[in-house]
This record gives sequence, structure tokens and C-alpha cells, in this order.
Amino acid sequence: MLTKKQLDLLEFIHKRVQADGVPPSFDEMKEALDLRSKSGIHRLITALEERGFIRRLAHRARALEIVKLPESMGGAPTSGFSPRVIDGDRPDTPPPPTALPVDAIHAVELPVMGKIAAGVPIEAISHASRNVAVPGQMLAGQGNHYALEVKGDSMIEAGINDGDVVVIRETSVADNGDIVVALVEDQEATLKRIMRQGNSIALEAANPAYETRILRDDQVKVQGKLVGLIRTY
Repeated sequence: MLTKKQLDLLEFIHKRVQADGVPPSFDEMKEALDLRSKSGIHRLITALEERGFIRRLAHRARALEIVKLPESMGGAPTSGFSPRVIDGDRPDTPPPPTALPVDAIHAVELPVMGKIAAGVPIEAISHASRNVAVPGQMLAGQGNHYALEVKGDSMIEAGINDGDVVVIRETSVADNGDIVVALVEDQEATLKRIMRQGNSIALEAANPAYETRILRDDQVKVQGKLVGLIRTY
């Protein structure tokens, strides 16, 4: 799943490589995508690299190599992965949990609202794709709960692996150290550990391969807090 900006950047790089034999400069990418600073380009490139679409080559100028393309740009289908641009956000009111029979170990069905990146942010959650049964005792506290499928490995040292389903309790508040669904700049969602530092918010990965992101507190909205995890072997 790629955001519109990620797809636009990948398409721009691909066209320039085909035309000139070398990728565009960061200034050219910034101008083509109408971004105010190069930091936005760095974030998009990191996202594309983590998803396996491009590769950065060390010790070379303009060192970007396109590894694969999404189907929308003529790339081959990838098993289990279907890149697409999603408009909109997760509905304000998800479908209510549906209680299962007593013999289902008091399980409750929750809507799986899409995929969440345990890596770089992905576009905000869109809509319920299916339901998953979770033990009732996993639903901590009051309020609505929903589930998300994890993509990426940035939270592996917190015991959260690629393909896991995490159970989230809707809340807009969180304590330092909580693992939360964070909405970044009202566009992209990511699963990270949150730490507040004055007027800044740090979104910390649980994998040394990923850098901590420091953002202004007005750039981050907490959408929910991790309360459980489901893993299928």
C-alpha cells in the first residue's frame, strides 16, 4: 500500500531514470512534488526503500536504484502485497464488536481496519476489511476496540512481528512508553512507542535499524493504544 506522494515520487524517479539514465536530484524531486523541504523527500525515499521499491547505493552520487514497480506502474504482482492508493481515513465509528457464542472461549469479533506500518508510516487506516476473534479479557478499559495487521519489523524487539494482528483501544491520550497508533500530519499512521519531550513527540522503534522520529506535538495525534496481540503460526 503506497500513499499518493510515495507513488508520485516513485513514478518521477522511474521516468527520469528511463529518460536520463540517472535518478533526479533531491532538489528536483522536491520541486516535482511541490514540497517545501528536502526532509519530506528523505521521508518518502525511506518509505519506498523499506517497502522494497528502491535501494540506496553507498558512496555514489544520486545513488538510487529502482528495485521493483507496483502493478499500477506495470510491475509484476507480488504475493500477499497489492500496492494501491487509498483516499480517506478510518471511519469515526467502526462496526461494533459482535459477541460470539459462549463456547468460543468468550471471544469477541473486532473489525480489522487495515494494515499499520511497524516501520515507516503508511497512509491512514481506511475501512474494515474483515473481522478477527479475540479473547474478551484482552479488551482493556472502556471504549471501542479495533484490530490492525502489522507490516514491517520496526517493533520486533517489543515482540511485534510482521503479519501479527494488534488489538487497539481507541484513545487520544497515552503515557510515555506506551505503544500507540500515531497519526502523523493527519495523513499517515504508524505503530510506535511514544515519548513526549516538552513540545515535541518522539516516535521510537523497537529495532536499532530504525531511527527515532522527533515531531512537533501538533504533528502527531494518538489514535489508540496497544492492548493485545494475535499471532498465527
